[in-house]
Amino acid sequence: MKKFLFALLAMAIIAPVTLKADDDMPIPVDQLPAAAKDFVKQYFPDKTIVYAEKEMKFSGVEYQARLSDGAKIKFNGDGSWDKVDCKYYAVPAALVPEFIATYVQTNYPGVMITKIDKELYGYEIEINNGLDLKFSPTGQLLGIDD
Repeated sequence: MKKFLFALLAMAIIAPVTLKADDDMPIPVDQLPAAAKDFVKQYFPDKTIVYAEKEMKFSGVEYQARLSDGAKIKFNGDGSWDKVDCKYYAVPAALVPEFIATYVQTNYPGVMITKIDKELYGYEIEINNGLDLKFSPTGQLLGIDD
């Protein structure tokens, strides 16, 4: 019984390391889900996908795409967007829930939302003054990080 528990413990320690080593795999752009490619065409029509990656996670497959201007987009296994990081320019306004856009315009006039990330608790955004703002799905501000 002790040997069995030891073996189980060893596998539990080694398995995540093994999975982590193989979880990021470059893929041809045409292997991205159709929904991901359509998303880029709709919201970034003047950009092209220059790099794509498939990531194996415990929760399933994720994809990442890098655009010709350096923006990074993370997609769920079905091709729906999860995170958009435009670095130095604003994320497309259509991706930002109205309550977040209103809050940012009211409290931080003149700044851009450069990153938006869907989280379990709601949304996390980054604005170009260096602040990260966290919102619930109903629009409540949950926190600010710098």
